[in-house]
Amino acid sequence: MSTDVLESTIAGLPLVDHHVHGAWTGPLGRVDFETLVTESDRPIPEFMTQFDSQIGFAIRRWCSPVLGLPAHASPEDYLARRADLGPAEVNRRLLAASGTGRWLIETGYRGDDVLGPAGMAEVSARPAHEVVRIEKVMEDVAASGVSAAGFPDRFREALAVQSAGAIGLKSIVAYRHGFAFDPAPPAEREVVEAAGRWLASGSTRVDDPTLLRFGLWAGVERGLPLQLHTGYGDPDVELHHCDPLLLTRWLKLVEPHGVDVMLLHCYPYQRNAGYLAQVFPHVYFDVGLGINYTGSRSDALIAESLELAPFAKVLFSSDAWGPAELHMLGAHLFRRGLARVLRGWVDAGEWTEADAVRVAVVIGVENASRVYRLEGAA
Repeated sequence: MSTDVLESTIAGLPLVDHHVHGAWTGPLGRVDFETLVTESDRPIPEFMTQFDSQIGFAIRRWCSPVLGLPAHASPEDYLARRADLGPAEVNRRLLAASGTGRWLIETGYRGDDVLGPAGMAEVSARPAHEVVRIEKVMEDVAASGVSAAGFPDRFREALAVQSAGAIGLKSIVAYRHGFAFDPAPPAEREVVEAAGRWLASGSTRVDDPTLLRFGLWAGVERGLPLQLHTGYGDPDVELHHCDPLLLTRWLKLVEPHGVDVMLLHCYPYQRNAGYLAQVFPHVYFDVGLGINYTGSRSDALIAESLELAPFAKVLFSSDAWGPAELHMLGAHLFRRGLARVLRGWVDAGEWTEADAVRVAVVIGVENASRVYRLEGAA
């Protein structure tokens, strides 16, 4: 086998981005742009810029040429060029440059600000499918005027309707409570009581642990692949409560139901997620969000994700939301990191190049195609 087959294969993979959001649809000034390329939700201090970070350097290096600028263009030149091209052209160029073959789009967060599945498919000329956020369905049901007694059945019905054409479900229990919850399904009486407290409070945000557990188990009952945010995220998470190892007892209870659980992102707990993917047949994971934000160090993150887990249990995601730079970089840095890691093992005589090529295809395309039953999807 030619020594460049591995690199050329990875470069040409029609990656399945199994957890992603839409690209931003409007113009972005500097403050807004920098705010959207960090997981912080705080104002950026005057003494710093997000361009002076791993992701900022990666944008200037890899996205500048896609927009017709020299590599490492200054932030000022980059943002000026971005504004000149306009949002639609920026999205078209960067989404095309990602080489992504299929998008699995979670639609539950600020959907009016970003492209939905149809819009992503139109702009990128690649298929897009919906992943439904459980908590958003629950909040929509609460806003509809339901009674506490009618809440459980109304929610189950709404989840079934909204996910009828979906490829999977997603939960943000990590954000709303963390993983230190009672793993067993709550009794119907507990759900009604919790719904009564929530509805009486007037809050639009579901964060009651009983209701969150109810949502998770309703998701299990739907039978679709169930995605869970784990690890790194914005300050709404308390990171020490988002270690996927805290899900161990819940995963044991889910196992007999035959539902695949997809642990998303996982940084800095990628080794813990790899362990869970090794010991539980129904557990899969990716290191999506962390790849963009670790930039030139993302090779190490990808290597750690391949330590314990069987390769049939590792997937690709970008978790991009907003600027299309995140969609493009997520795919580019993943390809580069995977190629570098596998090439190192081949050159050391640990792997054959044929095996490295096969594993790259499995991780980049085939695992997601199998789990989400994409082979016959339109």
